[in-house]
Amino acid sequence: MTQEPVIKVRDLVVGFGNQTVLDHLNLDVRGGEILGVVGASGAGKSVLLRSIIGLLPRRHGSIEVLGVDIDKASEAERRALERRWGILFQQGALFSSLSVRENVQFPMRENLAISQRLMDEMALAKLEMVGLTPQDANKLPAELSGGMTKRVALARALALDPEIVFLDEPTSGLDPISAGDFDELIRTLQQTLEITVFMVTHDLESLYTACDRIAVLADGKVVAEGSIEDMLASAHPWVRTYFQGKRGGLLADRRVSA
Repeated sequence: MTQEPVIKVRDLVVGFGNQTVLDHLNLDVRGGEILGVVGASGAGKSVLLRSIIGLLPRRHGSIEVLGVDIDKASEAERRALERRWGILFQQGALFSSLSVRENVQFPMRENLAISQRLMDEMALAKLEMVGLTPQDANKLPAELSGGMTKRVALARALALDPEIVFLDEPTSGLDPISAGDFDELIRTLQQTLEITVFMVTHDLESLYTACDRIAVLADGKVVAEGSIEDMLASAHPWVRTYFQGKRGGLLADRRVSA
């Protein structure tokens, strides 16, 4: 992990109508880390992610990703930048009419001029990387379990060998065992591929087991930032309630005894 930020968010303001969701927010994401972004429902976690990748307009502030200022980038520069990141949306967002293989190949078709045979080989390699088999490649999304859906979506996010992967609630809707397996997969891939992971989550277990650093959103800003130990020492009321509540306390005790 490098201390050099690969994502720089400065003075970001995003809102809808009369409601301001992000209010002069600042955040750095360091290269090679897994950053967990957490906050109460409606705090703006997904809004922040979608603002960084350009799906939501902002009223003020600047965003720089991999050295590229989003505002100053040309269309060609923006397209090149988008090839350097991958995204796993909530619930997976697979195309229901496409097979698993075709879903993983979708970014390849959009961005790469390669043969079908090579695309097939690449798709199978990505599926194997996330723990799926060649037999799974021919299934439709309707035939997949929740955990398999998330793994296919992750394989698609990795299709172009990105430097940054954005994960929006990746363990949402999964049972605890599947969620734990997915956290372990993310950690393994991050270390193996040396990628940066920006993970929006509400899952305490993920924050404890998968994340190098945590950023807490409240009142439109980052109100706490650092390790689990920093979160446990924070005096901010929401941070204290979240990390030192009943479940958070059990996880902290387990971490100490491990």
